[in-house]
Amino acid sequence: MTYCVAIKVDDGLVFAGDTRTSAGVDDVRTYNKLHVIELEDRVFVLLSAGNLATTQAVVANIRRDLDAPVATMSLRLARYMFDAAEYVGSISVRAQHQIASQAQFSNADLRTTFILGGQIRGEEPAIYLVYPEGNCISSSPETPFLQIGESKYGKPILDRVIRPEVQLEDAARCALVSLDSTMRSNISVGPPIDLAILPTDSLKITHKQRFDLDTPFYARLRESWGHQLVAAFRNLPKFDWEAPAEQGSLLKEPNQQAANG
Repeated sequence: MTYCVAIKVDDGLVFAGDTRTSAGVDDVRTYNKLHVIELEDRVFVLLSAGNLATTQAVVANIRRDLDAPVATMSLRLARYMFDAAEYVGSISVRAQHQIASQAQFSNADLRTTFILGGQIRGEEPAIYLVYPEGNCISSSPETPFLQIGESKYGKPILDRVIRPEVQLEDAARCALVSLDSTMRSNISVGPPIDLAILPTDSLKITHKQRFDLDTPFYARLRESWGHQLVAAFRNLPKFDWEAPAEQGSLLKEPNQQAANG
């Protein structure tokens, strides 16, 4: 499984995803699920979740069309982000059919879901969720983020924090916390984590970084988030029947818990 998220705020776009691909409990591998395509007047980021063979076929076909001397459609020729999302959907459907025809007796699930985000000069940045069937939807001001894969564990923090007016770096931190929450609850999602930031009208990725569990910034972020969650829980309103002495001992500090075993 996997988990990827794309966030749209007024200042730009944030993309994040894990890299774990598993074919079983004893076959865990790492593959890139965040793909960046930068051209003269546009930039695209593709996030993927689903069958790895289909994903690789889609990415390969997209890059091949970019270099084709004669092409009826490509990311280079798309006039709008919606056109680009529909193009990715059509490539995905074709790849699924081709792979299925080569393995007629296989029961493998060949579906792949994508998030395509980016900006074409003259148009606002946008993110689209591209379904395995080829159709797509965009984000909205009410829900300015899109998720694919194991999305349920990382959604609550996004629902509470992400608004169009949120600063780009805060959106990036929220994406990393969303991934951390998912990894704590589902072993099929795992590090390293890829992060990419696209400011509005920059037409290029200004920051792209991979974080492992021991990457200093990411380690500090995870530790700080965990401590502050515990502190917030300790400050929740107390029941009417709780005695004053009990109110101060609802939760011990993490280091005290460790000391007491």
